[in-house]
Amino acid sequence: MDIFLDQFFNLAIMQKAFPLLLKGAWMTLQLCVAVILLGLVGGLFVALGNLSPRRWVRWPTIVYTDVFRALPPLVLLIFIYSGLPFAGIKVSPFTAVVIAFLLNNSSYYAEVYRAGLISVAKGQWEAAASTGLSRTQSLIHVVLPQAVRNVLPDLLSNTVEVVKLTSLASVISLSELLYSADMARSVTYNASPLVLAALFYLVLLWPLVRLVSHFQRRLAA
Repeated sequence: MDIFLDQFFNLAIMQKAFPLLLKGAWMTLQLCVAVILLGLVGGLFVALGNLSPRRWVRWPTIVYTDVFRALPPLVLLIFIYSGLPFAGIKVSPFTAVVIAFLLNNSSYYAEVYRAGLISVAKGQWEAAASTGLSRTQSLIHVVLPQAVRNVLPDLLSNTVEVVKLTSLASVISLSELLYSADMARSVTYNASPLVLAALFYLVLLWPLVRLVSHFQRRLAA
């Protein structure tokens, strides 16, 4: 038991690794903000494309959604960071992660948005049009708020998964939380920094998890 505690819950090593992991957590937070915001906006446009009556708009967005939902984000990340330089396109680790996650997450967010938009009755469009609103104004002011409210738990659940997936950035040596913890582990030959990183993720994700549960209960009621 003492060996287990020393290897995984060594407070002295955690204290020494804390500043490094704090910097990693800050990088993870920046990454999450960029990836989530771009994914939410990109996903909305893809969802609108999926529901477009114009085939030349609808079919490309459907293919986009299917392809990037099927591709593992890790494979996509490695291809962008390590493959594009052979085509003369070199990107930084941060940019590579943002692009890979934008392509992957926007396709998932698009499906959530699409479900929300479909859930809004057609009568809402007609009622908005009867007040003199254009189709774009009806979407922004009437339909989209209802659609987002209907699928808010799903959007939040997807966001939780996005935050966890940012740990894949460690594969291309981006100094985010998991990479920093692994560096501390390799120096100390002790797994305690990884446990500390898990605690960081818990603090970061616990409010989101509780928020998802709150909205799920409200919708169920």
